[in-house]
Amino acid sequence: MSTKRELTVELGERSYPIYIGEGLIDEAGELFAKHGISKKSPLLIITDDEVAPRHLAHLNDVLSGAGFKVSTAIVPAGESSKSLAKLEELVTQALQAGLDRKSAIVALGGGVVGDLAGFVAASYMRGVKFVQVPTTILAHDSSVGGKVAVNHPLAKNIIGAFHQPELVLYDLLTLQTLPQRQISAGLSEVVKHGLIWDAEFVAWCDDHAEQLCALDHEALSYALYKGCSVKAAVVSEDERENGLRAILNLGHTIGHALEAVAGYNELLHGEAISIGMIGSARLAVALGAPEEIYNVTKRVLTKVGLPIRLPAHLDTDAIMEAMQHDKKFQEGTMVFIVPAAIGKVEINTQVSASLVREIVEQLKQEA
Repeated sequence: MSTKRELTVELGERSYPIYIGEGLIDEAGELFAKHGISKKSPLLIITDDEVAPRHLAHLNDVLSGAGFKVSTAIVPAGESSKSLAKLEELVTQALQAGLDRKSAIVALGGGVVGDLAGFVAASYMRGVKFVQVPTTILAHDSSVGGKVAVNHPLAKNIIGAFHQPELVLYDLLTLQTLPQRQISAGLSEVVKHGLIWDAEFVAWCDDHAEQLCALDHEALSYALYKGCSVKAAVVSEDERENGLRAILNLGHTIGHALEAVAGYNELLHGEAISIGMIGSARLAVALGAPEEIYNVTKRVLTKVGLPIRLPAHLDTDAIMEAMQHDKKFQEGTMVFIVPAAIGKVEINTQVSASLVREIVEQLKQEA
């Protein structure tokens, strides 16, 4: 049994804990009660059809056994569930289950479920409590920070809110059933947290890539703790992305565009962000930064099994157009998070579209 790690997202009276460890779902009843989740009002667990057969009964049994009134809702796995239509369906289910203002929504799943369930919680009765129970590595990023949303056909996460959870309960045992592709995709955001904040952690990921891909418990627990620590530190300083928090978007300007153009089904989020981070590293070098940024970024992402080449069949014009719809497109200039060194990034609001187009074309040739 690995140790249970705990850290706090510091947001004054809205601060909340992140628990990381093995077997934490067994402690869900106790932890929910400790952090103010009501046993008198019904709660709704939202999950997807891949996670449900593995973990829903377990969480349901633990919470019901602890005296919570539990209802469940299951959505199809995948990015296509982050839609206004699915939001409406879930609100209907919440109403039918009798959820009131003191109720809570529980997100059991990966980033898609967390974003969707969180937005249900943010919008139902103008906001009810919610809890994140992530079941993927990728969700160590999305479950922390309170950004919740659904997609529009033209842009990812464009309909959303800031709505912080009451707690994040990260049971590492849920990760043991992940397929290898999902493991690698999740490690994309782990590496990203090092690239923006902590050069020593990037070197550690480089040295421990094999253990991370094999879900070695101690390596994984440490990596997720480090990743969540970076996210918590950034969010504590800039909750609503008025400045510093934008650095968390390293690789996301290109990555989100790739997801949209590929129809949200060809590339996993972490894979698209990996390609985007290679693009950001290339951009940094083109703007005069050391070549080492590109070399290290490429080496570490490759070691954890991530793609670095942009699929050639994706249309460059469509990718450029999708970037214009991205939330990080401001006042006619392209906003990019550009590495200045390993472990340090800068927000560049003056990147020319022509240079970005060159980088996109180069990414199709990446070897």
